[in-house]
Amino acid sequence: MAKGQREVFTNLNNMIIRIFRVKIHPQMREKFEAKFASISISAVNNAEGSISVTMGMPTKWAPDEYAMISHWQDENSLTVFAGENWSQPHIPQGMAKFVDKMWVHHFEGL
Repeated sequence: MAKGQREVFTNLNNMIIRIFRVKIHPQMREKFEAKFASISISAVNNAEGSISVTMGMPTKWAPDEYAMISHWQDENSLTVFAGENWSQPHIPQGMAKFVDKMWVHHFEGL
């Protein structure tokens, strides 16, 4: 069970689901994938208030697009992780050079 997960499941009403999508420059795919898996996923996994994170890989319909779906205890957890503007896309330092476009969407957990 992930750090803090037991407490979260007792109060899911505050949980936030964050879906981050990124379209990369295709010529940078190999370097991006290594850093996305090691830096980005690790940053979310190790953040206080993070419940879980899943990495989505490209498909033939969107060959340069990746996703990260994360679950957070509450808005405060996202503020600590991504700052006051957590409703905007947030990427670790050094990752911007790979990005063509990025989006972020948030949903409340049931």
